[in-house]
Amino acid sequence: MSKISTHILDTSLGKPAAGVRLWLEREQNGQWQTLAESHTDADGRARDLMSDSLVTGHYRLSADLGAYFAADRRATLYATAIIDFVINDDAQHYHLPLLISPYSYSTYRGS
Repeated sequence: MSKISTHILDTSLGKPAAGVRLWLEREQNGQWQTLAESHTDADGRARDLMSDSLVTGHYRLSADLGAYFAADRRATLYATAIIDFVINDDAQHYHLPLLISPYSYSTYRGS
């Protein structure tokens, strides 16, 4: 099972956000290193985002909202949604759901 996963829902349409490009980064020595890239599946999920062992540290998960909304010819204020988080316990699974609409986004720690 992946140690980091997400589920993106387009709340303006009431459905999963399929095909959203994602990338996961970790901060090391003041620089951001890309660890993984993926796209959400038809159910809006990225289950395979990080299958390697995690280490404690500062991470960020970014979602390309601009391209997602542009594909449906919808305008958006946010080009990228960024979830900036810290892993203190590398034994846990981190599920980071993302709720999006053209003019807002929110996230929370899922299970």
